[in-house]
Amino acid sequence: MILGIDVGGTHTDAVLVQNFQLIKKAKVLTDQANIMSSLLEAAQKLISGDNINDIERIVLSTTISTNAIVQDKTNRVAMVLLSGPGLSPATLDLGKDTYFAQGYVNHRGIPVKNISSREMEEISNDISEKSIRHIGVVGKFSSRNPQQELDTAELLAKESRIISLGHTLSGQLNFPRRIATTYLNAAIHDIYDAFVHDVLKFISRIGPNIPVYILKADGGTILIDKSLECPVQTIHSGPAAGIMGVLATARIKEDAVALDIGGTTTDISVFADGVPLLEPSGVAINGRKTLIRGLYTKSIGVGGDSVIKIEKGEIVIGPQREGPAVALGGPFPTPTDAMIVEGIVTFGDAGKAQEAIAGLARKLRRSVGETARAIVEKTAAMIADHVRDILAEVNNKPVYTIHELLEGKVITPKILLVAGGPAAIAPFIAENLGYPYSIPEHSEVSNALGVAVARTTAEVTILADTEKRELILSEEGKVQEIPRNFSLADAVDVGKKTLREKAARMGAKAEDIIMEVTESQEFNMIRNFYTTGKNIRVKVQIKPGLISSGTER
Repeated sequence: MILGIDVGGTHTDAVLVQNFQLIKKAKVLTDQANIMSSLLEAAQKLISGDNINDIERIVLSTTISTNAIVQDKTNRVAMVLLSGPGLSPATLDLGKDTYFAQGYVNHRGIPVKNISSREMEEISNDISEKSIRHIGVVGKFSSRNPQQELDTAELLAKESRIISLGHTLSGQLNFPRRIATTYLNAAIHDIYDAFVHDVLKFISRIGPNIPVYILKADGGTILIDKSLECPVQTIHSGPAAGIMGVLATARIKEDAVALDIGGTTTDISVFADGVPLLEPSGVAINGRKTLIRGLYTKSIGVGGDSVIKIEKGEIVIGPQREGPAVALGGPFPTPTDAMIVEGIVTFGDAGKAQEAIAGLARKLRRSVGETARAIVEKTAAMIADHVRDILAEVNNKPVYTIHELLEGKVITPKILLVAGGPAAIAPFIAENLGYPYSIPEHSEVSNALGVAVARTTAEVTILADTEKRELILSEEGKVQEIPRNFSLADAVDVGKKTLREKAARMGAKAEDIIMEVTESQEFNMIRNFYTTGKNIRVKVQIKPGLISSGTER
């Protein structure tokens, strides 16, 4: 059996899956001040002493990293940049805690200027005076030669410091994005570390020998202790869970839009021919563009628990959330209260919902029924407007899915898939958009179900320079000697072998290591009219999808 848990901002959902069938499900309120209590409460509804030994693994998704970044509840970070020439420091400056240091390598990874140990000592002393514990170190071409990043980290190392290195986070070339990725990795370390330790305490209470995984932004899983090495991979874990939930519950083959409507936000995702879209360069969060591979999703501040106010005679919905619906004990009227008054949903205290909407109705000088209907329709219209905006954005650029680039593809949704507690508003949204809708079975816990059956994913980047007789495993920070006749096919073989080993360390089962080559390039290097060697670049990934006994998507 597999226990899947989705820790959301409002609710924590849990499912128990056996033979790829959902056999139990639970939903509890998330206690942000005590995540472990929410995990225990959800788990205790599903497992007992009789079945605990049958649980093969536990998989979680969480919004902890995303929320920390969005709410600016992160660590202070000192960034040490080996930028070299070519870019103005002003375009890279992250603030007063940024240091531009000597030393850089060129585009082939050849050192041009060495780092200065004396300068690093001065930087280190300044960081100490500011009492900063977290440091990010990024060199412009560090993915092609990580040694200067490693040397810098060694010179800055102190017992209390935690240092993030750019080359370990991505093998892609994009200096500004690598800076942002490294910064965020350092910035969320403490809050993510606390979350992981809460999870491990939870596991020790229910079954200390059960392997635990966390969902990443690309919809794949990683062993939770391994995720501590790269917590930034877990940004967008919550929205990714929604997409995996669609794959697990809806067998779609056509273009589609999926909505995961929560208490605080609605996550919108798009499918091309039934396959989820991918952010090809990396996900963006809070204005920072990263190199973290992720599924394409957009979050908007409209949810079932969004606060409703009347301003200048108009209904204003969200983006704030101040607790649950009044019908469930909250302080302010919400779209959920309006849906209860309209009879769209039947949970909660209907009398309290009626009172909450009545207060708004008096300000609008309308009846309670008219006000509730207006709130439901406006909530649906706001979500539908965002869907149209996102489709326009998607169709104005190349369409990348988790499998391939679809040249010239224009996405024309044939169906709207809606999940989450407030999913009953689906007919109103679908009517506004003009196409049919579906609420998949178990939609209220589909995120947890998607988490439970997601496969482990990973990627590796191989860079080979036959003139230098050197091969670099970018994310691993390793350099190997190669013969001059080393070929593109050899690089692919090394990539697949490295990826298989990496995936096993991350907790993947052999049958779920389904690899594909996503980049394969070879260029001759010419000097004095003669070919002196080859420059080879290969990227291999395990594509996101469901574990092998599920449908290969």
